[in-house]
Amino acid sequence: MKTELLPYLETFAEAAERSSFTAAARALGLTQAAVSQRVQAIERDLGVSLFRRVGGKVELTDAGRRLHEYARRIIALHRAAREDVTGRETPVEGELILAASSIPGQHLLPALLAAYGSKHPLIRVRAAISDSAAVIGQVGRGEVSVGLVGRRDDNPNLEYRHLADDRIVLVVPHGHALARKKAVTVDQLAAHPLILREAGSGLRHGFEKALERAGRSLSDLRVVLELGSNEAIKEAVTRGVGVAVLSTFAVRTNLDADRLRAVEVEGVGRAREMFVVTDRRRVLPVPARLFVNLLDAGPAPALTS
Repeated sequence: MKTELLPYLETFAEAAERSSFTAAARALGLTQAAVSQRVQAIERDLGVSLFRRVGGKVELTDAGRRLHEYARRIIALHRAAREDVTGRETPVEGELILAASSIPGQHLLPALLAAYGSKHPLIRVRAAISDSAAVIGQVGRGEVSVGLVGRRDDNPNLEYRHLADDRIVLVVPHGHALARKKAVTVDQLAAHPLILREAGSGLRHGFEKALERAGRSLSDLRVVLELGSNEAIKEAVTRGVGVAVLSTFAVRTNLDADRLRAVEVEGVGRAREMFVVTDRRRVLPVPARLFVNLLDAGPAPALTS
């Protein structure tokens, strides 16, 4: 192992970041047995266990986490040395697997991925959009490396970073009785049929929490329809099915087109946070780490426009 340090460390890093010897073998063009042999050789040389098996996957031990930090620094230094000596940049390749809830996925992710793609054109991106609860579950199960969500949960293994701020507003069609008001009370809202996002969405969760803080609940309102699509909700509002609680991100285009009007709900229509969520039990693959670094470096155009 000592004479083949770099490929052994690369194999170890791939297995760590994919939580799977099989996936690492596919990525590196090796057999699973070869991956296992290389990892075992490092473990014998260091005299410590680097992985433990958990539910069909592998997770790093504390020693494995420490080694991974050094391994990535060594691999990065090797890349930098080659680029400096040869004068040729080596683009990062790989795959970024992420998931997003509807508001960050539809309104923030496109600009983020455009900025990411310009920096790392050889990284393939696979992104799925669902609701916040589903995304948080995918991150916790290791199905995706990074999630963009509109709520937190209490899983101690998950780490949340601030992504952007949003506001919850009441959306009504122009000409509606509430359209002339700058703000309405919960009692006034209760007199009208209400359309909501499905349970599990970050916006729905934020609205319910805001009602609780105001001493109210959904049982005080006339909920007539639940939909899993912001676009479907806006269409239902324009057709007179009811009024709706939505994100300001979701209604900006329609407000410009004079189809809908946003009205504040007193004591409820407050700011909410959106987050980047990762699992601290797992090390991030290089493509995911580069994506998180991009977010940490500053807001994408969609966040400031």
